[in-house]
Amino acid sequence: MAAPRKILTVFGTRPEAIKLFPLVHRLARDDRFIGRVCISAQHREMLDQVLDIAGIVPDHDLDLMTPGQTLDALTARALVEIGKVLDLEQPDWVVVQGDTTTVMAGAIAAYYRKIPVCHVEAGLRSGDIHHPWPEEVNRRVVGSFAALHCAPTTTARDALLRENVDPAIVHVTGNTVIDALQWVTARVDNRLALADGLRALEERFAGRRIIGVTSHRRENFGEGMQAIAKAVKSIASRQDVAVIFPVHLNPQVRAVMKVELAGLDNVALLEPLDYPQFARLLDISHLMLTDSGGVQEEAPALGKPVLVMRETTERPEGIAAGTARLVGTDADRIVRETNRLLDDPAAYAAMAQAHNPFGDGHAAERIADLLAAS
Repeated sequence: MAAPRKILTVFGTRPEAIKLFPLVHRLARDDRFIGRVCISAQHREMLDQVLDIAGIVPDHDLDLMTPGQTLDALTARALVEIGKVLDLEQPDWVVVQGDTTTVMAGAIAAYYRKIPVCHVEAGLRSGDIHHPWPEEVNRRVVGSFAALHCAPTTTARDALLRENVDPAIVHVTGNTVIDALQWVTARVDNRLALADGLRALEERFAGRRIIGVTSHRRENFGEGMQAIAKAVKSIASRQDVAVIFPVHLNPQVRAVMKVELAGLDNVALLEPLDYPQFARLLDISHLMLTDSGGVQEEAPALGKPVLVMRETTERPEGIAAGTARLVGTDADRIVRETNRLLDDPAAYAAMAQAHNPFGDGHAAERIADLLAAS
């Protein structure tokens, strides 16, 4: 029997943790692997919430988050510190997920040591290097040298093939976010106390349609964030809706939302939710307004329409399938499209019942098999 392969999974943000914990779980119970975990803690509090829920204790915690640090400073520190972990662990593979600074730095550190990189959620492209920024370039960098590309959809696979990536190392696996969502919703169904933090709001807003909102994209800072806040305030003037908005910790988000939305009777501005509570928010929402990437994948899995408050998306599958619609950051358009879904049952049903193109809940299993065979 072949010796087990050592897999070092590297991540640093809440979305990465959500999308990688199903794979971490899978590797831990598979005799073909020795699973090790390194976190950069590019996010801290929000990352720790997911680690706690998923029962993951990292083998290496670099704790790189510092207030107001620049992207170049974070990149430099991540590259050096992850490199030290690689020198210590000597893994057979490094696994990264998605598009953050941690992903790019971790992959480059592995490349410098000729350690093969497995890129989970590979091949997402918006076509605009400034939207999402800097994530679009981070993905392209990793896509240029990864040894195994786990594309979530055929669209993502095709994007890699257009960039002349060897077809033999590109595989459609589905998106691990669906694995994670199925895992956590099953636990919330069995232990409702996991999502207790929303119970009071559900009672308070009984009889109103709940609109869930998330917003944190760097390219929306400034005018874009102001326009999103203006739109949410206008939507909240309707008496038949309520808004639940977990506000990102970034000061450039929180300052705007506090000024525009604090004190409105039917708007709840919350601290960031842990993962079970966020899954519950998706479940109870009538629709989602977001500039997040992950929500574009998660909400359709629960039959919730998504209005994407960005100018571009690297997840065009949702747009093509009809589960999501790009509305940009023009306040009037956000309000108009939201009202259309609230007032036109046929338009709402068309989005809510559209096929979710992002996976079946078995992506982690497929990725593990690919790592074993590669």
